[in-house]
Amino acid sequence: MNEQTLSGEQLAATLIDGAQLCATPLYLTLGECHLRVRANSAELIERLRHYFAPVVGPVTEADIEVIAIERETPELGVTYRDWRREAGKSGRKDSYFDVPGARLVYKVRTGMLFLQSLDRHIAAGPCLQNDNQIINFINAQYMNWLQQRGWLICHAAGVTHEGRALAMAAFSGGGKSTLMLHLLDDPAINYLTNDRLFIKSIDGVVHAAGIPKLPRINPGTIVHNPRLQPLIAADERARLLALPRHELWDLEDKYDVLIDEVYGPGRITTTATPLSGFLVLNWRHDDPSPAQLHQVDITQRRDLLKAIMKAPGPFYQYADGRFYQDDTPLDEAAYLAALQDVPVYEASGGVDFGAMVERLETLMA
Repeated sequence: MNEQTLSGEQLAATLIDGAQLCATPLYLTLGECHLRVRANSAELIERLRHYFAPVVGPVTEADIEVIAIERETPELGVTYRDWRREAGKSGRKDSYFDVPGARLVYKVRTGMLFLQSLDRHIAAGPCLQNDNQIINFINAQYMNWLQQRGWLICHAAGVTHEGRALAMAAFSGGGKSTLMLHLLDDPAINYLTNDRLFIKSIDGVVHAAGIPKLPRINPGTIVHNPRLQPLIAADERARLLALPRHELWDLEDKYDVLIDEVYGPGRITTTATPLSGFLVLNWRHDDPSPAQLHQVDITQRRDLLKAIMKAPGPFYQYADGRFYQDDTPLDEAAYLAALQDVPVYEASGGVDFGAMVERLETLMA
């Protein structure tokens, strides 16, 4: 292919390559956004139907269509640029190639290809082997839809209680997912989101919205939570518990937590909810002092914003067709404005999930 003359239409045709799509698509209702997923693999559609079960809908019209093509990774002969990773992350993950109005994203580790434009959203490659990346691509379209309508992305988990939401951000290794899952042991608390939370003022009230992405957690989160322990075999769990605490906590080996299966049906909040507080976990595993929780003035503690702010990533496309760039600075002022009427809390001292759960349950009540 001639890089200089490539178009989004040509890339789309090459990725699909005449594949026959299944007759029955999958429809998802994500808040006010309706999304249709089509694929040439019935098995992939069924996997996605199971994963997205809480938001599967009978809708026949869609705002966005995603097409997934199960095939060998096509060789396009284009020159990709590496996407710069966030501070603290290393290794190549995403590369990209831009043409007018479209972006091709190449996943270095899996060979998956994704075409992103305002009207084309196509995944091609070994989709069944990498279905989690298809899930992420679908969620990326909903995240674009939210951001194009003024929602601000946060690197945070979220739960809801009696119609109010609590957001939880953390510095690296701070355990926001672990804390969120401990909170779900209370049947009155529901899951909102695990790693991407969006905030927006609606009629003078700041709301929080999540995405239909299940928690993906590491062994350190699993082995100390009785409800999650069945995710790992008993002999492997014993081996992990014998590791030094810092080694266990640093292990990267992701497991999906199916919320409805682990915590019971109806435990997922799928609509935007008024945000009653934002917690930043700034505690440390090597701090011997007791865990503490106190409210802070975020305008005076801008250091905490680093845990809250999140770059949209290579799939983000503005409503005018421009693409987000990896050197675009994050807008601190936008986050401060969004949080000006939201109580912000800091957890400091030593890590103690049991004590923090008690404090937060009292706070939410």
